[in-house]
Amino acid sequence: MAKPIIELKGVTKAFDDRVILDNVDLTVYQGEALAIIGPSGTGKSTTLRLIAGLEAPDAGEIYIQGQQRQGLAEDRKDPIGITMVFQNTALFDSLTVDENVGFLLYQHSKLPRQYIRQLVEKKLEMVGLTGIMDLLPSGLSGGMRKRVSFARAIMENPEDPSSSPEVILYDEPTAGLDPIASTVVEDLIRQLKCEGGCSTYVIVTHQDSTIRRTADRVVLLYHGKVQWQGSISEIDTTNHPMVRQFFSGATEGPIQVIG
Repeated sequence: MAKPIIELKGVTKAFDDRVILDNVDLTVYQGEALAIIGPSGTGKSTTLRLIAGLEAPDAGEIYIQGQQRQGLAEDRKDPIGITMVFQNTALFDSLTVDENVGFLLYQHSKLPRQYIRQLVEKKLEMVGLTGIMDLLPSGLSGGMRKRVSFARAIMENPEDPSSSPEVILYDEPTAGLDPIASTVVEDLIRQLKCEGGCSTYVIVTHQDSTIRRTADRVVLLYHGKVQWQGSISEIDTTNHPMVRQFFSGATEGPIQVIG
């Protein structure tokens, strides 16, 4: 059995009077590829932000490799590295690709600039991009910007082995991409799992192809609770009405259509 690497126990999160997550239990196991799915506004991205330590739960506990996190990730270093790829890529428009990917090293290390550029070039090669280091994000396609954000997420400081991420969190990595660009990104996600040192990842997505091509296990969130979880193969065999409705795109069913 794989070991739990991340555990949410009884986690509740609300914004103003709206409860987003309601007493959620969720486990991410070492080496797995987990997809969190569900209708918009059901707490999927909030779950990622809680795992990343960007938000703190209102109630419940979060454990990282068996160690309970107190507060936010910035308050105390987690026992493993967790990095996040945001839906909108979150690149700095005024910085070059090199400066974006190597941002933390340029800002917080004493490594020579030329050495950082070599590290950046290596990460860009891993995501299938070469010869773009000195371009601005505005000069890249949507798919290329996504891959640049992946390169930034897996960047580590060679002077600090603990900075190497072991878990990647992907928030809608194929949103807004055409089918071909989506396939490139989906293949890259799997490739980074095998070759990039980040053996575990959690992905939030609505896209059927991305779910089936990148995940091993699926968790469906709705009304702030885990309604179903199972393997990819179970998607097409389960009789769970929410799973059937979600993947068929039917407007009739237990998932309410928001007008």
